[in-house]
Amino acid sequence: MPPHTLDRIVIVGGGTAGWMTAAALARFVRNGRTKIRLVESDEIGSVGVGEATIPPIVAFNSLLGIDERDFVKATQATYKLGIEFDGWLREGEAYIHPFGDYGRDVDAIKFYQLWLKQRSKEAIPPLEAFCLSAVAARKGRFAPPSPDPRSVLHTMAYAFHFDATLYAAFLRKFAEAHGVQRTEGKVVDVNLNGATGFIESVTLQSGEVVQGDLFIDCSGFRGLLIEGALETGYETWTHWLPCDRAVAVPCEANGPPIPYTRATARRAGWQWRIPLQHRIGNGHVYCSAYETDEAARETLLANLDGATTAEPRLLRFMTGRRRKFWNRNCVAIGLSGGFMEPLESTSIHLIQAAISKLIALFPDKRFNPVEASEFNRLTAMQFEQIRDFLILHYKATERQDSGFWQYVRDMDIPDTLATKIELFRSKGRIFRFEDELFGEANWVSVLLGQGIVPSAWDPMVDSLSDADLRRNTAQIYQAIQQTAEQLPRHEDFIQRFCAAEPV
Repeated sequence: MPPHTLDRIVIVGGGTAGWMTAAALARFVRNGRTKIRLVESDEIGSVGVGEATIPPIVAFNSLLGIDERDFVKATQATYKLGIEFDGWLREGEAYIHPFGDYGRDVDAIKFYQLWLKQRSKEAIPPLEAFCLSAVAARKGRFAPPSPDPRSVLHTMAYAFHFDATLYAAFLRKFAEAHGVQRTEGKVVDVNLNGATGFIESVTLQSGEVVQGDLFIDCSGFRGLLIEGALETGYETWTHWLPCDRAVAVPCEANGPPIPYTRATARRAGWQWRIPLQHRIGNGHVYCSAYETDEAARETLLANLDGATTAEPRLLRFMTGRRRKFWNRNCVAIGLSGGFMEPLESTSIHLIQAAISKLIALFPDKRFNPVEASEFNRLTAMQFEQIRDFLILHYKATERQDSGFWQYVRDMDIPDTLATKIELFRSKGRIFRFEDELFGEANWVSVLLGQGIVPSAWDPMVDSLSDADLRRNTAQIYQAIQQTAEQLPRHEDFIQRFCAAEPV
């Protein structure tokens, strides 16, 4: 064994971030020497708003070797095919940002470019009618994607809605079975090396001192290690993403769970609706400069589908990120590293992405600065790319019914986003950059959904005749509609394959 191999990894904080990290490290750091210890306190509750996910979570669970049916049952999960945005462009109008691709490309020309040209010449169904995930979501249908690339069902992509607290408990069981040691205790002090500034240990309320080589901060918004001890600094994005509070409450289900998340625009923010097997998760994200806490609470409670099953919880946050995610021998994962509101369900994905980067750049006791530097560069870039995608939802609106919507419509935006919008507005072009989470189909969905329609199409489309275009789109439309109709109902699929035990 190399002499610089890490002996001790200490994870401070449990919840989704802590136990996802512990489970992944237990699965992949199996050198016979490195011990993993997670410290958490039952007195400190988790935020628990991250109940909706995006498709990469499927790969994360698979890499851990988790059986999907067991996971769905244990977490009261349902399947998710996309997000419906209701009232974001104009009140009373809605669109779906689906998972999966649109149509079928022709000679390397993107299908949506073909659609842009045809819609300029004749009436044609909306773009979402050419995405199986969107059509299945609207019809309340679900089945896993087909492995056969020739099948229309191959284009289906999905994620999950689940109870984040149950997911953390599920991963805790997995991690402990793979050797992770859990210590119950509240951290009251962080001890630094006087010469290097590295963290040497944390002291618990009981007096126990927990030493480590690598410390992972999963302490949530507090950033107990990364900020409290190392004073890393925070870059705020509230001028672009001004929502700074949320009130959350679960309620009883009033029918079968739909296979998509719903985000409904409200006067000073928006409301989420996340259907699980045993309940519906609800929350109102809002800007405190335009809405009081009491008014936000009343708005949420007035727009529920069933009776509440718990008291509403108020959450305060500041959108932005740490100036460094990896500082000295400490890596911040989850809310301790930064937060962007849950509009596109990216919070849990950012945990997953940080874990993947940490494993790819895994250090030894020498802590070569180039590893931390690359981790910080890649993570900052991904945060900024997701930030731009979220800003788009607010900036591209025609709402004028409140000061909040007037502000976001008129605000200046990052140059990176402005360039993307103008490229699309010209000829519908989207370019995906290094390690970017959201691809062409994602951007096209939201750009069109928010009313940004290109003035022309890619000239390459003109190599196809109008007759070819019409025949191609008609065949795809028919295939997708027929496939969606043949899928089982979402609730029937769950009941047959992965129904949770009654609560």
